[in-house]
Amino acid sequence: MEINNKGLLELVFYCDDLDRTLSIREYLKELLRKLWKEGEGFSGKRPFGNSGWEWDVAKPLIRFGVINGALDEDDYIEDIDTKAFNKLILELIDEL
Repeated sequence: MEINNKGLLELVFYCDDLDRTLSIREYLKELLRKLWKEGEGFSGKRPFGNSGWEWDVAKPLIRFGVINGALDEDDYIEDIDTKAFNKLILELIDEL
């Protein structure tokens, strides 16, 4: 896989909330579909049922070494460069 935004969109991970493995591209599409379907009732806090949903995408980016950060022994984010993470996610959305 190329390490550019197009390649990063194809990075796969397991999402607990959706109970399946999917790519970052598929995850962002699911999120947009959910927003569109629910309209005003969309929960930005818990779109897929749980809070902290943004971090589902951050974990594979940390593991892949794209975003500076660390995961603890329970696979929770211990540290992350949130500014770089948010910038990258917006770039990935633009790449869609």
